Amino acid sequence: MEALRAWRASSNLIGFAASRAAASASRPLGLRIRCCSAAAATTNPPAQPQDRRRRSASSSASTSDRDSIRAIRLKKVDELRGKGYEPYAYRWDRTHTTKALQEQYTHLMNGEVCEDVSVSVAGRIVARRAFGKLVFMTVRDDAGTVQLYCEKDSLTEDQFEQLKAFIDIGDILGASGSIKKTEKGELSVYVKNFEILTKSLLPLPDKYHGLTDVDKRYRQRYVDMIANPKVADVFRTRAKGAAGGAEARPFITYHNSLQRDLYLRIATELHLKRMLVGGLEKVYEIGRIFRNEGISTRHNPEFTTIEMYEAYSDYESMMNMAEEIVTRCAMATHGKLKVDYEGTEISLERPWRRETMHSLVKEATGIDFNSFGQDVESAKRAVRGLPGFVVGNSESTSLQACSSVGHVLNEVFETFVESTLVQPTFVLDYPVEISPLAKPHRSHVGLTERFELFICGREIGNAFSELTDPIDQRSRFENQIKQHNAKRAAMAKEVKSTEGEGDDDYSYEVSLDEDFLTSLEYGMPPASGMGLGIDRLVMLLTNSSSIRDVIAFPVLKIQQ
Repeated sequence: MEALRAWRASSNLIGFAASRAAASASRPLGLRIRCCSAAAATTNPPAQPQDRRRRSASSSASTSDRDSIRAIRLKKVDELRGKGYEPYAYRWDRTHTTKALQEQYTHLMNGEVCEDVSVSVAGRIVARRAFGKLVFMTVRDDAGTVQLYCEKDSLTEDQFEQLKAFIDIGDILGASGSIKKTEKGELSVYVKNFEILTKSLLPLPDKYHGLTDVDKRYRQRYVDMIANPKVADVFRTRAKGAAGGAEARPFITYHNSLQRDLYLRIATELHLKRMLVGGLEKVYEIGRIFRNEGISTRHNPEFTTIEMYEAYSDYESMMNMAEEIVTRCAMATHGKLKVDYEGTEISLERPWRRETMHSLVKEATGIDFNSFGQDVESAKRAVRGLPGFVVGNSESTSLQACSSVGHVLNEVFETFVESTLVQPTFVLDYPVEISPLAKPHRSHVGLTERFELFICGREIGNAFSELTDPIDQRSRFENQIKQHNAKRAAMAKEVKSTEGEGDDDYSYEVSLDEDFLTSLEYGMPPASGMGLGIDRLVMLLTNSSSIRDVIAFPVLKIQQ
């Protein structure tokens, strides 16, 4: 797709093959030392119990230090918010990568300052030194490093104090200013303004020894990439030649050698975000997704998506990217932006309609869900009075299971609005209760910066300003599990009363992805992400009424 190629050309964008999912399930490699002689064997005797106790004590001390650092940094997060600063930013507009700066200003003489230029960079702080009224920091992005030269006289008093008191190695920072080369020949951004983009809660591995635990390097690849940037080069080279992220029922199997359950992936999201934590800034994957759900003209148990993530951007960026991808696909296949779909002319001319979920529901039903506040029962009563709303004998299970006004709003949207969105429409600002991975809305409490793209009454894409606050993310996941368990209990009662009829099955357990939460505590830059359904896009562009028409070998029921 030309739009994706253009996006890729604009920066170091890394694509990951679908085989990665299978590779992640394999047994981690172990480091094995072999003695070549009896003498060698006696030189390194087995560790005695006392040695093991020492190692255990050392490990406990290390864990204690890590917990202490985490507690201190959590306190800094609270203090920053108390001062009116948000330590998990939404975006940052940068003008240069660090490599571009190094190349563009390599000609400067030692001590030379370019006061007439203004540049903006962003990345992770990997080194920091303070000398009275001067603070030097090294910031790393996925292209290289550059020094930040922070002088008290060039910053406000508040900013300089923030620089000294709140910024730690591992934080992700945005900085802008002019360019200078120090007397020692170090190219630097002469900082006039900065912003903490992501506050890191966990300390990085030791600067000189790096991450030496082989097993941990494989299990926490994002830490390995932070500690040793050359590790990321392996994945860049690969890109040239147990996943999660959605509330969907996975296919489960058992791996005999590993003696553990494995899951076919229901999304590529969480692994790609780990790569952002590791230092890559634009990543994508085109691959198969598997969900153990119903089969229809719109749904197939296996389907193909493209998921992409871009650091330092927000969901506005992904709306533009969605328009670009779809219109370029249309031009490549039809040579025009007006296509026929089952007798209806679909206009893909940009810009596409953008409306909030609240506005669309009010337009379709007359109900203003903003008026209910947190009163879920009032919202349910209003919905039950809608003409044509089918509730069965007493009340639909889906409405009964709604635990918040946001859930009721979404139920009404799916019932009354989705099928009417024939022309391309971005539906914006979903309730936080149904968007566990999206950042809170900057302007509206209780909503998130999320959109879904609908064409011909079908969801084509889903995108967010990504949630980067690890504490908020943990809370969201925990609430999602509670919602799932409540829905599972309600569905269990419904199944008993209908003798097993229906497609939904909530009998499986869901649990927290602790490793993903840990990765967020190391710090993920502000980012936007999007998933586009390739099969549904192909349906649109080929005038196909069923998803089975665009999958060569769709899953079908067994013939009787």
